[in-house]
Amino acid sequence: MIEFSDVRFSYDGETFVLDGIDLRIERGQFVCVLGGNGSGKSTLAKHINALLVPDEGIARVLDHDTSDPASTYFIRSNAGLVFQNPDDQLVASLIENDVAFGPENLGVPTEELRQRVVDALADVGLQGFDKRETSALSGGQKQRVAIAGVLAMDPDILILDEATAMLDPRGRKGLMRVCHELHARGMTVVMITHFMEEAAQAERVVVMDAGRVQLDGTPDEVLVQAALLEHLNLDVPFAARLSLLLQQRGVDVKTHVDANDLKEELCRLHSRA
Repeated sequence: MIEFSDVRFSYDGETFVLDGIDLRIERGQFVCVLGGNGSGKSTLAKHINALLVPDEGIARVLDHDTSDPASTYFIRSNAGLVFQNPDDQLVASLIENDVAFGPENLGVPTEELRQRVVDALADVGLQGFDKRETSALSGGQKQRVAIAGVLAMDPDILILDEATAMLDPRGRKGLMRVCHELHARGMTVVMITHFMEEAAQAERVVVMDAGRVQLDGTPDEVLVQAALLEHLNLDVPFAARLSLLLQQRGVDVKTHVDANDLKEELCRLHSRA
């Protein structure tokens, strides 16, 4: 599905922002990519969409080499990228026109185009918003319109490059719900984020630093490594931090990355007391 083999990339020709990336993401996975500023995670996202191509090594997406100009249209049509700021991605004043922009440029027939717009808006919970102006929307609604525009292109892969960074907690929660629903339907989701609670909900977590993959595994494997995460200037999820603190105080609990799981175990312990 997505495969990076010893990929290196530099913006200035001197310093590698990606420095030997080896990574494989299978079809249908929900992967969160974490990392501090300058770790290379956003650059990685742009390589999946072929907005950038490697200086060295090979990046393949859906069995196509991203460095092959003949594959660029196919990759960008099937790996939809949502940016951090939706205002950078919205192109029309009316929501229906904005969502239709991508598939229309792909040559989707008119009779199918309207249905794609309706379906994409329903996917992100904006049914009936098609005639509204994008300028009148909240930040969270704009982000959902940007996602609907990508979904209307019917991609195999959804890439979110810190798409929740400008949202309030309610907006982030709504966007995560959309991601989970799309993943449940079989879509590959790659989420670039710095929110540990979002990463805790993923199927797999990849941690980057200095252009390299430092950790790769399930949330339960990765997000409990407090010392290493702290060294990489990353926080530990609240549930994991509290679990570790309780263990230090002699409470016999497992280390959890999900707050609900920790809550359930504490309730069980309390009922036995």
